[in-house]
Amino acid sequence: MRLEILLPHQVYARAEDVMRIVVETPYGSYGLLPHRLDCVMALTAGILTFETRERGEVQVAVDQGILVKAADDVKIAVRNAIGGMALGQLREAVEREFVDIDEDERQMRSVLARLESGFLRRFAEYHRG
Repeated sequence: MRLEILLPHQVYARAEDVMRIVVETPYGSYGLLPHRLDCVMALTAGILTFETRERGEVQVAVDQGILVKAADDVKIAVRNAIGGMALGQLREAVEREFVDIDEDERQMRSVLARLESGFLRRFAEYHRG
């Protein structure tokens, strides 16, 4: 398989002759082998593992995203990725970087929702009055 890990602003990694890929989905870990049927799946923040003959097993911490497998091409689009660390450090990075960002986003969306509802309420009052 050919693997590409894509970030919003760049191609993070490319790998040829990938023998297997393991990703984390909302339903648990999921493995892909070269002759698996084509698929699309949502990914959660976690550790992506892939293996090649040349590089061996490689782990990358990834944020939430999507995986698309079409024939021998596997493209993974995520918001952020971190590599080059030991597995334990990658797990900590996932928890520290990606989970905290998700909590910050939830808080920001909550604030925006309150602002929008206040704006709409005032606009309706202005329109009526």
